Amino acid sequence: MRRMILRWVALAVLLTLAALGSMRLGEWQLDRLDQRRSRNAAVTANEGLPPVPWTDLMGGTLDEANLWRRVTVVGTYTGEQFQVRYRSLDNNPGIEVAAVMRTTDGRELLIDRGFIPREAGKPDTEALPPTPTGQVTVLGYVHRDEEGDEGAIVPHDFKVRLINSGAIGASLGRDLVPGYVVLISSEPANGDTLLPVGVPDLSEGNHFSYALQWFAFGAIALVGIGVLIRADLKDHRKAQARARRQEQARVDVDAGE
Repeated sequence: MRRMILRWVALAVLLTLAALGSMRLGEWQLDRLDQRRSRNAAVTANEGLPPVPWTDLMGGTLDEANLWRRVTVVGTYTGEQFQVRYRSLDNNPGIEVAAVMRTTDGRELLIDRGFIPREAGKPDTEALPPTPTGQVTVLGYVHRDEEGDEGAIVPHDFKVRLINSGAIGASLGRDLVPGYVVLISSEPANGDTLLPVGVPDLSEGNHFSYALQWFAFGAIALVGIGVLIRADLKDHRKAQARARRQEQARVDVDAGE
């Protein structure tokens, strides 16, 4: 019996940890749902607002409410461009192109020029379309710096996985304005190769259903503790009854002799 109790304790600890982990993952999915809803609300609220100069919203810490607000930027491209890898648009894989623009006030700002799909059976293109020359006027969306580990945000040979103005600026040895602008259109034209990235999908995704699944896994783990203990007790009682019958049979045999 002592061995059985130790087994129950071990199972209870293991399944309780599994349940707590599942609950935490469920909460994480609900948190991601809240973030998605906040982002969608910001996109919807800013959709009908007129564009403003980028200096009205950018230059310091970006306000959550201003994300995906339309702004105008006037300046000249420096010619420095970064291949932003592992991107997709409408479920098609490819790259985005982030270029440095020196604005009319002398500050430098990242412009996400757009998306280049990967041709079937071929690697991502290495030839990035040249930036328009001379003064350029860009209309685009305000976007916050993307965050990740060093391997994702630090460029190597002008290739990077996430657009982070701090890390990209450090690689160039210059300070860039925090955040970046996702291009909608430009004058002169941006070129035919690049597809506009556009606003994010406004659906809520599968976060709620995933949260329910994780909570269900947690509940199953907790219920499983009782089920396993009950099954052990049932097997134990059966074993005891079988042992008693065997013992009684031996007694009967001895009495008959």
